[in-house]
Amino acid sequence: MSAEDSSTIVELLQRRLHSLNDLHLTLKHIHWNVVGPHFIAVHEMIDPQVDQVRAMTDDLAERISTLGGVPQGTPGALVADRTWDDYSIGRAEAIEHLGALDVVYTRLIEDHREAMAATETSDPVTQDILIEQLRGLELFQWFVRAHLESSGGRLSTTDARTEHAAADQAAEQARRQP
Repeated sequence: MSAEDSSTIVELLQRRLHSLNDLHLTLKHIHWNVVGPHFIAVHEMIDPQVDQVRAMTDDLAERISTLGGVPQGTPGALVADRTWDDYSIGRAEAIEHLGALDVVYTRLIEDHREAMAATETSDPVTQDILIEQLRGLELFQWFVRAHLESSGGRLSTTDARTEHAAADQAAEQARRQP
């Protein structure tokens, strides 16, 4: 691999590392702030996701090091480099958090897919890591979406573009269901 390709991939992986570190913190935030009748189901569903996302960050950081980069894992580096806002839902009903989390997963998965495509030719090893991570992230989103679908298969967050809109739509659908 050329030094230029390596440098480009390190930058790409650093952005993914920041995203996954942010997701880890967001998941713990949800874990601590979920309330309502589905509290225990969501509370217990989140912790395995936290553990697996933390393992994903370790894989990316080690790949960055393997490619000659220096993984940046400090909160300051994450905040300075990120291009998204903090998760915006505080203490809320489980369904609201799940609606917002669906939006978070959608964005993260889209970005991971772009990174996967960008490494196809230059670094199939990195691409393989990203593919495996996508498998896990998409599974987690499926778990979340199982709570957001109506019995007719309508996803309550389909049109939502923001966390608050998704939380509101999920709560509204839940109120309408018997």
